[in-house]
Amino acid sequence: MASEEASLRALESLMTEFFHDCTTNERKREIEELLNNFAQQIGAWRFCLYFLSSTRNDYVMMYSLTVFENLINKMWLGVPSQDKMEIRSCLPKLLLAHHKTLPYFIRNKLCKVIVDIGRQDWPMFYHDFFTNILQLIQSPVTTPLGLIMLKTTSEELACPREDLSVARKEELRKLLLDQVQTVLGLLTGILETVWDKHSVTAATPPPSPTSGESGDLLSNLLQSPSSAKLLNQPIPILDAESEYICSLALECLAHLFSWIPLSASITPSLLTTIFHFARFGCDIRARKMASVNGSSQNCVLGQERGRLGVLAMSCINELMSKNCVPMEFEEYLLRMFQQTFYLLQKITKDSNAHTVKSRLEELDERYEDALVLLLTEVLNRIQFRYNQAQLEELDDETLDDDQQTEWQRYLRQSLEVVAKVMELLPTHAFSTLFPVLQDNLEVYLGLQQFVVTSESGHRLNITAENDCRRLHCSLRDLSSLLQAVGRLAEYFIGDVFAARFNDALTVVERLVKVTLYGSQIKLYNIETAVPSVLKPDLIDVHAQSLAALQAYSHWLAQYCSEAHRQNTQQFVTLVSTTMDAITPLINTKVQDKLLLSACHLLVSLATTVRPVFLISIPAVQKVFNRITDASAQRLVDKAQVLVCRALSNILLLPWPNLPESEQQWPVRSVNHASLISALSRDYRNLKPNAVAPQRKMPLDDTKVIIHQTLSVLEDIVENISGESTKSRQICYQSLQESVQVSLALFPAFIHQSDVTDEMLSFFLTLFRGLRVQMGVPFTEQIIQTFLNMFTREQLAESILHEGSTGCRVVEKFLKILQVVVQEPGQVFKPFLPSIIALCMEQVYPIIAERPSPDVKAELFELLFRTLHHNWRYFFKSTVLASVQRGIAEEQMENEPQFSAIMQAFGQSFLQPDIHLFKQNLFYLETLNTKQKLYHKKIFRTTMLFQFVNVLLQVLVHKSHDLLQEEIGIAIYNMASVDFDGFFAAFLPEFLTSCDGVDANQKNVLGRNFKMDRDLPSFTQNVHRLVNDLRYYRLCNDSLPPGTVKL
Repeated sequence: MASEEASLRALESLMTEFFHDCTTNERKREIEELLNNFAQQIGAWRFCLYFLSSTRNDYVMMYSLTVFENLINKMWLGVPSQDKMEIRSCLPKLLLAHHKTLPYFIRNKLCKVIVDIGRQDWPMFYHDFFTNILQLIQSPVTTPLGLIMLKTTSEELACPREDLSVARKEELRKLLLDQVQTVLGLLTGILETVWDKHSVTAATPPPSPTSGESGDLLSNLLQSPSSAKLLNQPIPILDAESEYICSLALECLAHLFSWIPLSASITPSLLTTIFHFARFGCDIRARKMASVNGSSQNCVLGQERGRLGVLAMSCINELMSKNCVPMEFEEYLLRMFQQTFYLLQKITKDSNAHTVKSRLEELDERYEDALVLLLTEVLNRIQFRYNQAQLEELDDETLDDDQQTEWQRYLRQSLEVVAKVMELLPTHAFSTLFPVLQDNLEVYLGLQQFVVTSESGHRLNITAENDCRRLHCSLRDLSSLLQAVGRLAEYFIGDVFAARFNDALTVVERLVKVTLYGSQIKLYNIETAVPSVLKPDLIDVHAQSLAALQAYSHWLAQYCSEAHRQNTQQFVTLVSTTMDAITPLINTKVQDKLLLSACHLLVSLATTVRPVFLISIPAVQKVFNRITDASAQRLVDKAQVLVCRALSNILLLPWPNLPESEQQWPVRSVNHASLISALSRDYRNLKPNAVAPQRKMPLDDTKVIIHQTLSVLEDIVENISGESTKSRQICYQSLQESVQVSLALFPAFIHQSDVTDEMLSFFLTLFRGLRVQMGVPFTEQIIQTFLNMFTREQLAESILHEGSTGCRVVEKFLKILQVVVQEPGQVFKPFLPSIIALCMEQVYPIIAERPSPDVKAELFELLFRTLHHNWRYFFKSTVLASVQRGIAEEQMENEPQFSAIMQAFGQSFLQPDIHLFKQNLFYLETLNTKQKLYHKKIFRTTMLFQFVNVLLQVLVHKSHDLLQEEIGIAIYNMASVDFDGFFAAFLPEFLTSCDGVDANQKNVLGRNFKMDRDLPSFTQNVHRLVNDLRYYRLCNDSLPPGTVKL
């Protein structure tokens, strides 16, 4: 015993050290290794039994129980029978002696360890396991412990993990089903006893509000006055222990109902009792008592009573979720409906005689007031005017994973509440928000009177510290309120456009005025007394006013459509004034935040609103001139791209509500060509000319020109790709020379992966959007150029040595080829041999053994598209073969390429990347569904069972467990092509090759795989085979070395 005592003290010391804050990770690993080695020793459990009975250290107890758990679940087969008997005897005694003093998590763990023994040994070697649980439940002193044991047994034995054979799982379920009637009877008795005991002693309640309503809907529905009377009994007040017992009993029932079938064991008495307890969740008296008395004890009491109602409803929901309801259960369903309806009526019925309709109307009025108050409070909470101290504590610099600061997240969540109120109460919300916005706008618009001219420009003549602070708060609030107004734009369009037109017009006119005001007096460039605070505030307000106006672009588009019919000058003025506000901001001297807001608004006007007169507005002409002026300084990249997109869309997008004859395409085409010519001037000059050889330009300068031009051109093409044929034709005509220059430059930059990446992005966008417009000869030229340039050496350089940029280059090249192989008709078919050769002989060998997923997904998608859209390249389907299907096989062509592709798919299933596995399994299944892949002779005779073998091995090794169901279905679809071959040849061969199991176990596995040919039964057999194979390996591994197996 001295050694046990010393070991206990040492273990307590180790555990304390392990969980101490100062212990290093290295020392923790040492301790962990020491503890694992101790647990693996034969007889370690005896020490752990002593530790459990002699310590009060939670860590030590949990470790000791983990040793037992590991012994029982992984090594039990090799434990001597005498030791098993001792463990089966000692652990329940330990639980019974200490269950009231043990921490709940230790008690629950000990219960689980005992149940784990039952899972292995009951009933053969542990015959009194379940009897003991029933006895615990029946003894008042140990009822809670018995219920915990019962729930744990239901969890661990009814749905056990896969460390048991399927036969044992089925045996356990059958054993439990034999006990169901007894268990449900016991649980019903516990619940009824508690209810009846406390009902007798409950004080006489006031008359029930429904007691005199014999003719109401409830009584008519139930058609049983006694049942209605029973349900109207007052709810008893339970003591804490009774509530605890009832909650445990209801938790047991909920879990039992999750797996037991509907049967006569679920008696009317049990259902009625459960519904009795469900009434705890509808008890108005308990809620009123808690709110009136206000004490914490009463509040807790109300919560506990409510929890009993929730647990009871969980039981009811488990019963109602059953997929299969026997015919004889009509009475059961009727009873469920009647009692559920009663609960609903109980919840909605009040003590007065009001109808449900009037009650709901009262609720509406109450909620209306509450929502308006909520809106007002939320608006106050986001304003510095009312809440400065708290708001200034929010971080507005550090970005989170969603690229938002703490302040931005808070504001966005608040604005979602505002939007929800607007959705429910549009009139109230608008009338609450707009005056608040107006107040802050007056301050902003009044700043003009404080602007004075100084030597260095304009200055805001507000200098007093208090005035500057108040202005700062007002500007921050105006910025937030502008965002709020923008968030509400969606509630003024569509069906409500006409009804809410005046409100929206008021908002839009105000926003147009504010944006023009900001641009005209150039508040963004003004000098202030506190430049680090007020200047960002002024810029933000101006930017948010532009963003809010942009949010109303869909409203403007709808107004444009109305204005087209009525020719409203008001609409023309709105758009023209907006352009007057935008144009001064499209300037390199304007801060990026403000510049980008102006650019986005311009894009929305050009793309969403599309007024016919937009191009003739002087302000728009000014933007055109600025962008096409070679001497003008270029905007930052993002702004340049946005402005060019807007100008291109003005010329390319069809005007709404106008016939084709009035679209002025010839003039717009000429203007678009001029625009693109100006934008690509420097880029086109990069092409060497035979007459005047190219002047050598530094590489970095050349890269800048390529980047700047292609980013603009790619964006223009991408934004036009879904538009009408005419728009795309004009676009390509303008771009044609630039595209040819790109192709001519491509070989020169093949070793510059950053340039190649941008060029391929441009070509990919062209192939997706303007493939038809480019024409066949030029498209062929592009493909051939790429195929020539991407040699194996070049691909290896890109993938292996140039990092993520090089991989992106190859992926984009493969994406272009995906577009090519999907093209219908015969035009690009001559490229198929080269494309397949590139994939299988050049790309695949480089990436096959690399663990990185780079390039793989794109390569396999290309292979799938090649097969899917070019099936006849491999399988020539003749008319005769179609007529005589089943007699003549389809003629096979290009067999080596097909086999290589299939082998690559097979290899991909041996790799750990689950996303690639899922994608490729889906591709194979799709090819089988669409093209009958598995039925083809070459697949059926040379590949079928290789794939089945690989997929089964994946299931056995649990490497892709998330895809169990998909793998099982795929195995069935493959095996169903040749069930005879599967059962007679493949299955015996598969079992023969399995290691870690003996001959007898292999025979059992083979016998247990039934020759079912329907999908559910077959996949069930597959999962049984996999489960039992793993179980046998686990058993064999748990035997002590040198064990003789007979």
